[in-house]
Amino acid sequence: MIEFKNVSASYDGELAVLRDVSFTVGDGDFVAFVGTNGAGKSTTMRLANGLLKPTAGEVLVDGVPTTALKTSELARRIGFLFQNPDRQICCNTVREELLFGFKALGEEGPAAEERVDAIIERFGFDADAEPYLLNRGTRQLLALASIIVLAPPTIILDEPTTGLDFRECVKVMDVVRELNEGGTTVITVCHDMEVVGDFARRVIAMTGGRVVADGATFDVLRDGRVLKEAHILPPQVTEVSMILGRDEGCPEAIAQADTVPQMVAAIAQELQLEGRAAAEAAALANDVAAALSAETVASAAAVVEAKAMLGDAGADGEGGR
Repeated sequence: MIEFKNVSASYDGELAVLRDVSFTVGDGDFVAFVGTNGAGKSTTMRLANGLLKPTAGEVLVDGVPTTALKTSELARRIGFLFQNPDRQICCNTVREELLFGFKALGEEGPAAEERVDAIIERFGFDADAEPYLLNRGTRQLLALASIIVLAPPTIILDEPTTGLDFRECVKVMDVVRELNEGGTTVITVCHDMEVVGDFARRVIAMTGGRVVADGATFDVLRDGRVLKEAHILPPQVTEVSMILGRDEGCPEAIAQADTVPQMVAAIAQELQLEGRAAAEAAALANDVAAALSAETVASAAAVVEAKAMLGDAGADGEGGR
């Protein structure tokens, strides 16, 4: 668990980058920090893993202040993925890169080799490949794998999908989701609201070095005040549903859809209801038409009968004369 208690921080001792920030990230959570550049998100991440110390307040990791923990202790508890993998990769081969963390922690040995072999197989890496000759997406995946192999209970990701195409993004984030489902706490900084909406369960929005919202993902991303204050836009489906929801006649399911599957299901349900209503209306129209037809036939018969009776009455009158 990571706790921020009234934390303030600065880089030069004068200009505050963070101002009285408080929040708690529980074990197994998946939290996305959102906001514009300069909001204080990356600074918050550096405080969380001890790279930066607070100028006021406390940052606690499992109840212990980061100021009381050694760098090696923090490294065992929190893995950190930089935005640019080239600032993290430092070895000549994939295998060496994956073993580097164990060497830094003094934990080399057969057990470390086994874990590295398992990661290489899991990700389909070429163990002897030179990291800097890999494409950007694979380098990002390697940097992530170099953290995963150490099995820290918490991982912090600073813009993990920057510079990745759609397939690379999905590949990286699917790994992150799998880790979280296995119990790893995930904290990420992300500007891509589509990624945030698809993966995070909780969002903390920041602006000007302070927290302006903290809650369930779509509760935050549907809050107009927060969107304006944090200068962010909701995911596309959410934005469309919010616009449609302004129309009083918009079905509730469509107005509340936040993902593509939800929107598709809502539209299908509405079409089904409309189809059922149309079928019921058609059946009613048929019933009315049948009733009108029967009424018309009956009226016609009555007219014929009336004429016949009038005809008979006329004949009787003539005979009497």
